[in-house]
Amino acid sequence: MERIKAQEQGESPLHPDPLEIPALSYCAMAQSKPYPASAAHQAALGFPGELVENWQEKAVAKLGELVRNNRALRFYLDGCVRCGACTDKCHYFLGTGDPNNMPVARQNLMRKVYRRHFTLSGRIAPSLVGAEDLTREVLDEWYTYFHQCSQCRRCSVYCPFGIDTAEISMAAREIMDTIGMGQKYCNEIIGKVFKIGNNLGLPPKALKATLAGLEEEIEEDTGVPVRLPLDEEGADILLVTPSADFFASPHMEGLIGYAKVLHESGVSWTFSSHASEAANFGMFIGSRENMQKVAQRIADAARDLKVKRIVFGECGHAWRVAYNFLDTLAGPFDFLDRRYPVPQHICEFTYDLIQQGKLKLDKSKNDHIRLTFHDSCNVARASRMGDMPGGQFEIPRAILRACCNHYYDMDPDTIREATLCCGGGGGLLTDELMDLRTKGASPRMKALREVADEHGVTHMAAICAICKAQFSKVLPKFGFDMEAIVSVHQMVSNAIVLTGSKQDAEANEADEQAGPVPAVAVSAEAEPAQAANAQEEA
Repeated sequence: MERIKAQEQGESPLHPDPLEIPALSYCAMAQSKPYPASAAHQAALGFPGELVENWQEKAVAKLGELVRNNRALRFYLDGCVRCGACTDKCHYFLGTGDPNNMPVARQNLMRKVYRRHFTLSGRIAPSLVGAEDLTREVLDEWYTYFHQCSQCRRCSVYCPFGIDTAEISMAAREIMDTIGMGQKYCNEIIGKVFKIGNNLGLPPKALKATLAGLEEEIEEDTGVPVRLPLDEEGADILLVTPSADFFASPHMEGLIGYAKVLHESGVSWTFSSHASEAANFGMFIGSRENMQKVAQRIADAARDLKVKRIVFGECGHAWRVAYNFLDTLAGPFDFLDRRYPVPQHICEFTYDLIQQGKLKLDKSKNDHIRLTFHDSCNVARASRMGDMPGGQFEIPRAILRACCNHYYDMDPDTIREATLCCGGGGGLLTDELMDLRTKGASPRMKALREVADEHGVTHMAAICAICKAQFSKVLPKFGFDMEAIVSVHQMVSNAIVLTGSKQDAEANEADEQAGPVPAVAVSAEAEPAQAANAQEEA
């Protein structure tokens, strides 16, 4: 890439390095914190409504419970040797310069309390080992900086011991909830799922009307009556998708893409009004109990509707929870058809149809788009797709290349397993954290700017609802159009030619008018490149 070439030649690169280590800015983000949860938000999740009187004692007891029951967490707290491998791997540190956003420093906010209460050296000589009591000042630091971690796990990829800051952040949030110091955004959303069934608080009647409106839109565009069924017992597939897909761009365009693919496949499918949400914010707050309650709604809906398969839509952390935990949270799913993955991602479903030649895709419908792909963190570093290693990287790209003539990857150090976070994940997608979100997105935006300038890239696709919502907000702050972020299945929707559609008729007419493609005579002695060029021109 031009930046690497410039560095090798001793010249100034044309584009800033997205991974450039910033100048340190101590306590730069100390005032950035989310709104606290109200007593009602806390109560809905089974937590105290305000900071309890003996909060230090309860917090230390909860920490002890967590390290006893979670050997990985105990190792993460014991195993760090402060080697520095993770210091510059967090996008929030790269964007803010605040040393407390170095993963090792954020971890140490909990580690020093752990050492004070759960190690012999910390109890005997705390100052010698960096051990501290959990004071109100330390608790406030927890609330600030553990809500400046998107739980993206990039740091764990580079840690020689695999220490995972995300697990420490989730533990800290669970402890704070337990003593009455929760975060409004996550806890309010989880409460809506328990009460209504989705993050938006969208009641069944409104959901039904939304789906009916989308059916009309698709039929008007294609001439084909594509159904978006709701609560239909006996369907083959239960589709569980993030509720953002029901109301906003580019999520809704992706939902239309799912519907077209499912229609063309010929399978029967349905949504559930009881479980109209794929996302599970219980993971963000580290609460297994709340994760389980959200997951149970999906299991109950699948049983009640007597489906054979569960397919998840485009949502990064929803797929992580489903892929890793769904069976243990709400299983066994022995009533489903085990010939298919339990669960299955919509990208896996679409990719299989493409591989079998069952979808007709017209790439030219996306010729106005020059595309790149953002690997969403929870998909890239905490799950898989398909039956091949790295399927979570290859399957979305294969779908996009099947739908688009102009595709380009970003800097290899910023994609796939090393992907940069969108800056809004982990329960941080809230307006009061907009400054943090913007700074956290800046490394990804630098990588996007580079590929935009080098290859004319105009759009970036993603398979995560939070990524799409975050980029819609921050793209304009970096000189991009807010509509430059698209769903993967939005690209599918643009390109797919439904059987019997207006587009199908137009394509058949064009083929008839064009007539048979003439053969191209290429000399056997011609160079391979010349033969390829001749065939391409034909």
